[in-house]
Amino acid sequence: MSSSLRAVTFDCADAATLAGFWADVLGRQVAEDPTSEHAVLLPGDTSGLRIVFNQVPEPKTVKNRLHLDLISDTFDAETERLLRLGARRLRDMKTDQARWTTFADIEGNEFDLIAG
Repeated sequence: MSSSLRAVTFDCADAATLAGFWADVLGRQVAEDPTSEHAVLLPGDTSGLRIVFNQVPEPKTVKNRLHLDLISDTFDAETERLLRLGARRLRDMKTDQARWTTFADIEGNEFDLIAG
């Protein structure tokens, strides 16, 4: 017996607004009738994974234990696009083999953009 991953879920203050941000970032559609309490990003062409947003009463207070990694072959242009959408740059990292930037979304959830 095994399990399958159905969705990644974000706790948030405003589900519809955060879903709209991530829809713009990922080029996905928000499912019909999003509310401030609950919203869903529909699966993209390359993934059957849903992204769900549920309102919770408490604010985010510490670093995420789980985060999304995005990759782009137009790293600098994508960085600028993310910043225009409302992401906040937290730190830039570079090693001999990799380059990435850690961002915070509009509610402070961390995610990485990797140069690909």
